[in-house]
This record gives sequence, structure tokens and C-alpha cells, in this order.
Amino acid sequence: MSSADPLRDLGVRTGPDGGTVRVWSEHATSVELVVFDPEDLDWAAARVPLVRGADGVWEAASAALVTGARYGLRVDGPAGVEHAFNPVHTLLDPWARGLQVAGDGSWRGVVLDSLASEGFDWAGAAKPRVALDHTVVYEAHVRGFSRLNPRIPEALRGTYAGLAHDASLEYLTGLGVTTIELLPVQAFVPEQRLVRQGQVNYWGYNTLGFFAPHTPYASAAAQAGGPAAVRREFAGMVKRLHEAGLEVVLDVVYNHTAEEGRQGPTYSFRGIDNAAYYRHDVHGRYVDTTGCGNTLDFGHDAPVRLVLDSMRYWAEELQVDGFRLDLAATLGRDELGAYSPDHPLLQGMLADPVIGASKLIAEPWDVGPFGWQTGNFAAGFSEWNDRYRDRMRDFWLGDLRRERAGEAGSGIGRFATRLAGSSNTFAHERGPLASLNFITAHDGFTLADLTAYDVKHNLGNGEHNRDGADHNNSFNHGVEGPTDDGTIAAARRRSIRNLLGTLLLSAGVPMLTAGDEYGRSQRGNNNAYCHDSELTWLAWDGGDRDTALEATARHLLRLRRENPALRPVRYGRFGETVPSASQMDWYNADGATMTIDHWNDASQRTLQFMAASTPEFEEYNRILLVVHASETEAAVLLPDHPGVEDYELLWDSAREEPDGDLGTRFEPGDRMPVAPQSMRLFRAHGEPSPGPVDTAAASIDVDVLPDADDATAPDERARAQ
Repeated sequence: MSSADPLRDLGVRTGPDGGTVRVWSEHATSVELVVFDPEDLDWAAARVPLVRGADGVWEAASAALVTGARYGLRVDGPAGVEHAFNPVHTLLDPWARGLQVAGDGSWRGVVLDSLASEGFDWAGAAKPRVALDHTVVYEAHVRGFSRLNPRIPEALRGTYAGLAHDASLEYLTGLGVTTIELLPVQAFVPEQRLVRQGQVNYWGYNTLGFFAPHTPYASAAAQAGGPAAVRREFAGMVKRLHEAGLEVVLDVVYNHTAEEGRQGPTYSFRGIDNAAYYRHDVHGRYVDTTGCGNTLDFGHDAPVRLVLDSMRYWAEELQVDGFRLDLAATLGRDELGAYSPDHPLLQGMLADPVIGASKLIAEPWDVGPFGWQTGNFAAGFSEWNDRYRDRMRDFWLGDLRRERAGEAGSGIGRFATRLAGSSNTFAHERGPLASLNFITAHDGFTLADLTAYDVKHNLGNGEHNRDGADHNNSFNHGVEGPTDDGTIAAARRRSIRNLLGTLLLSAGVPMLTAGDEYGRSQRGNNNAYCHDSELTWLAWDGGDRDTALEATARHLLRLRRENPALRPVRYGRFGETVPSASQMDWYNADGATMTIDHWNDASQRTLQFMAASTPEFEEYNRILLVVHASETEAAVLLPDHPGVEDYELLWDSAREEPDGDLGTRFEPGDRMPVAPQSMRLFRAHGEPSPGPVDTAAASIDVDVLPDADDATAPDERARAQ
């Protein structure tokens, strides 16, 4: 950004003679800097008026703006329904690097130097830069991840330091994930409704400060040391994760702020320039596309600059590896409220040399008009694929329910579409890695609860069970909740393995929700945003974990690493050899080529999927996945595929643990019994195919089959709050 840019260097910059503060307000008539006594945050030690410059930027210098100084802003301006100026309020600088609360409940910015100036040493710990096709995202909560781990000292459990502890690193690297996606760690506060109810905001989707780590996630010692010490502990966490080869992606909430609706608290933006920072209709009322009370207006340059400055700060100063953009459709809404993938904010992320080199994951919807935008982000973004989530749940659980009721299922075609990379959703040039595949996330049922509950059980949230999704594509297998019936319990575990295997063997970038690898339950609560308790914390006691399932998760993650055919970078093209794509061929239970009639037959519940990698950076690899989603055993004839000499069994979801006859070899043409509701993965041995296989199997483009997966439901946290 050129030095002539009027929005450069917003916030506080320090120098040898104090510091300079720059604040943007288009409509203010006066802005005053207030620097507080460090021993009494309610006592103003210095007041300095700011002078308006170009494009609404107000600026002042003060010798009192030194490192560690606590400061605030007082802003006045015109009256009117669209404004909320009140010079009595002390407001938080939106660009403040550190935060501290005063005795009256208002917030102060804290002036901080750079980490380098403080002497923080990264000691050569570089960003791992994990290739996207090797990436496995693990969505976790800083506090919930380590809060109960007895291998971590009590003082560090539930903190940044706890996540960076050797016990945490050993677990994560041993599991085989590559990228830790943290629920919001930018400073946040609970909503006023939750405060009145005596509840908390556990998830953190209510941001107060976009540049400061959330203080309560730091250890008590770091909290006592103030904002600089909290930031150092956060940076130390990133450093240790990087040293272990793990990436850190932050779930960031730039679509709205903690100021809620017009009657909510005034912390910062509302008092600085309500009319310009927030989106309004022609009557001056808030336009809320987030479900959280307000929406930042990205039709203005300053909110756009806020987001880009914040992301660059976290990616450069604090070395995080990427961002998951909450309700990202809002970030692409222009001055008229319409979404565009070419919005200056979204394009600015891609163009920035620091942000654009990071992993960018969009939650591609919001709750506004035309808010469902899955598949409509530009190349460079991966997107949460809700069509994948809904299809895979429906195939393994919804269809099972329908089969037991004597009804037809959804058939195999739409399942195959998602398994193969969702090319009917994402543009060809973006490839399968545009799809962030997930079965569960922080909002919604856990993987275990998907198989144990037909309906949500959210009474503990204090909203009379009205919050959370009503349509979950779950199936309790005949009994709601816990059961002593061994047959039902075994069927549930089998369904979990099928869902987990599907996720980790699909083309795209998989996201595993923390705890799903061992069968974590929230007792049927599918919207546990207000529970900071053992309901939401990870269990570390062996008796509370399904060790067989955990072993299966580790095994599947290893198989994904070892078999590049499962990780295509590009979509293939019929009749062409595309580097880093996987040639995909499809067979039915009799080893015959799938036809269009097979794809569209709802009774078809068995599929054989052959994927062969096209070497570019890794060796040639070929796998066969056998999917059988019926409650009766099948006799599957293994396909006679060009170049294949035999098939080596790598995994069987019918088994509780990955053991037994793994490694057994079968020949093409062998008739093999396959257990009900199960999957088998094989590695195909033999000579590589001489080139693109010109068969009817290859000519059936499964990814252009009709698809009814147009799920439009936004995330449940937005609707709940």
C-alpha cells in the first residue's frame, strides 16, 4: 500500500518521542484521545484532540502513547437515527493490539511494540507450508482441547501453553493431522443475553478486538503479565506447533462485532461511526445478514482495511498459517448488499503477498438474501462443502433409516459425486481441493451423536430446545440416546467408521472435528455454544474414549498420506492425462462398468471405485474402494482392470479395529463376500495403465449427474444467536 493511502497505519504507532494514533470516522465532528493512568484505568492522565485529515482519518501525536500505555477514544458527531455518537463514552480503538477492561466495564486499548522489539525469538521455527493435498484439518477449541488432560500441568490446562505442551503435540502428530483450526481466539465477550442468563459464550463468535488474542485462554501467569505476556504465550504456542510440523489456522469472525443489535452495548465501532461501519437500510435500521444483530459494511473502504490489516497482523507478526472465514458471504457483499466473488475484500486477501500465501477457507454462506454461495468463491479459497456433509450423512444414515422402513434410498450416484471431489459444485480450474469436506463441525451433532440421536436435546441451552438445527440427517439406529443393546451399539460404531472412512478417503481437503476420532458425545446437544464444561471438553481418560475407533482414525489418516490416488490436486479430463489428477473408473457389484441406468437406480447400494494417480510429485498409486451400503451381505466380483494383477486389503470398516486379515491379496475376478453396511479399501498392484482408459467406465462423468444437495441452511451458531 502506498504511503499516499489515507487508510495506512490506522491505530497506534510508537516512536522515540511517544506515538501517533490514527482513527477513521467519516461522520464524526470531533475525536479525542484519552490516555489513562496505568494504576487507575478510570483516571484520564492526558487528553489530546485529533485533527481530521484526508478521507475521514483523524490523527494526533502524544508523548504519553508509549509501550504499555492504556488509551481510549471519545467521539462526537451529528444526531440522527443512523448515528450513535456520545462523547461521554470511552471507546476502544478497533486497531488496538492489546485490550484491558476498566472498572466501569469499558475497554482500553493497550499500546504494544512488535514481538521482535520485545525480544521474542522464533528460533528458526518456520511455517510448515503443508501442501493442500496433504492437509488434514483438525477443528479444535483451545480451552476444550487440553482442559482435562492429566499429562499437562494443571496451570496450563485449557490454555495456549496447554495446546503447545509436549503431551498435546505428541497426540496431534501421532494422530496424523496436519493443520489445527482453532475456534475463535481473537478477543471476544459474551452476548448480553447470555450474561443475563448466567451463561457463557464458549465458542467465541462475538469478537471485541480483531488484533488481540483472547486473554482468558492464556495461563494465569501470562494474564498477570498483561497483554504483552498474553501475546507472547500465543506466539509461543504457534512456535511450538510449527516446530512439530503442525499448521495453525484461525477461525475468524469479521462479519459482525460484539456490539450486537442497535440496543446492544457500545464498545467501539458504533460510537466511532455507526452509519459507516455497519450496514443499514434506507430507514437507518441495521441490515443483519449474520443472525448476530449487526453486519459490518464492506461497501466502505475502512472495514475492508480493518480485515486485511488484521489478517496480515496475525499471519505476519504472529505467524499463523491461515484463516477460516466465518459467514464469508457477508465479506463479499458490496455497497448494495449483493455478493460478488470479485469483491475488493476477497480479492484483496488473494492479492496480499502475506495473506494470499496463507490457507484461506471460506464458510460460503450467511443468513441474508442469496446467502448460500457454496462453489462461488474465487480460486485460492477452499470452501466448507455443506453439500458434501449432507450427502454423506444421508447416504450412510438417512438411507439406512429408509431401507429399514422399506423405502428406496437416494442411490449411489450422488454419493459418488461427493466422493470424487464435487466437480459439479466447484469450477474445473479450482479442482477438488476447493472442497473442504466435513461430516461434522463445532456446530451440530458430534459424529457419535449423529448415530445415537434422531432429534436435538438442547434444553440445557436455556432456549426451550428451539435453538440448533432440526434437520440433521442423523439416525439413532432404533433407540434414542445411550443403550445397553449390544447389537444397536455395534451398528452405531459401524456407521461411525463408515462416515469417518468416507471423510478421509474422499477427494478434497478433509476436516476432522476434535473428539470425533474417539467417539466424543455431547449427549445429543447439537448447539453447545454456551457450555464450557465436560460436555464440550475433550476426554483423556481411557474409559471415556473408544480406543478401537481412535486406532481406526490413525490408520485411515496414515492410508490417506500413503496413497496419492486419494488426494488428487486437479480434476481429470476424459481422454487426457492430467498431472496430479486421479483417473477414476467405476464398477458395480458384479465388476461391470457402471452405466447411466446404474447411477440413477435408487436400489443400487454397491459401488467399486478405482482411482489411479497421475504422477507429478509422487509415485504412481492405484486404489480400489468397495462401498456396500445395504443391510444384507453382498458377494462382490473384483473388477478386471487393465494392468491390475491383484488387490491388497488395506482396511475393512466391518472390523472394530484395523487388524486381522489386512494385507490379504485378491485377484481380479475373485468373488468376495462384503459385510452389510461396510467399506473395503485395497491397493491395486501391477503395471500402470498405458494411458487414459477409453472405456465406458471412464466416459460416465459421475460429477455431472443431477444433484439435489442444494442445502441452504447457514451455520447453526448464527441462527441460535
